[in-house]
Amino acid sequence: MIKFYVLTLFEDMFTSFVNTSIIKRAIENQYVSVKTIDIRKFTNDKHNRVDFPPYGGGNGMIMSCIPLSNAIDYVVENYITSKRYKIIYMSPRGKVLNYNISKEFVTLADEYIIICGHYEGIDERVIEEYNMMEISIGDYVLTGGELASEVLMDSIIRLIPGVLTEGSLIEESHTNSLLEYPQYTKPYEFRGRKVPEILLSGNHKKISEYRKEEAIKITKKYRPDLYNAFKKENKN
Repeated sequence: MIKFYVLTLFEDMFTSFVNTSIIKRAIENQYVSVKTIDIRKFTNDKHNRVDFPPYGGGNGMIMSCIPLSNAIDYVVENYITSKRYKIIYMSPRGKVLNYNISKEFVTLADEYIIICGHYEGIDERVIEEYNMMEISIGDYVLTGGELASEVLMDSIIRLIPGVLTEGSLIEESHTNSLLEYPQYTKPYEFRGRKVPEILLSGNHKKISEYRKEEAIKITKKYRPDLYNAFKKENKN
């Protein structure tokens, strides 16, 4: 089981996440657990503030290292049971999440503490103190790390053996440096557009070849970087 401990100011944002679809089943089947911790409960400020103006001036507010460090220490002391745990900060400057990183995280650790920043970020010293891994979900900025943390967890959970049915991951986008081929279902004809006849042929070898050709075309069109990687991997 992989255990996630999510440090956040907005626990309610995770209610639907843990109670819906594949994530809910993964939790019920004990492949994963997700626990949220309210950072605000660990502030020493009499007004329960967790953010303050940045030293040196500038716009916005910075989350203080005090409540964050108190929350992290609380989780480590009361919940962490394995030496194989990592602390991740969802950050726009972090390494950009991709399929390989998500796959690596399945076996990298048994437990993860995920920090959801807010405002203009968190005090740099707490990042250094805990040697946090910084992960971004793309080259854009969100108002907080909650949505980003859900993306990270979802991308990891679905790769845990047993969470999805056998074979579901084999031909997904990014599993072999290619984007997924086009998919079709009923009805056979939609507004003059018909399902490709090869998919109705019953010839599984030809269907497999067709799908690979289509995947290559789509990857070349939309992600030339992946296409070039695929060509390099398959040049022999």
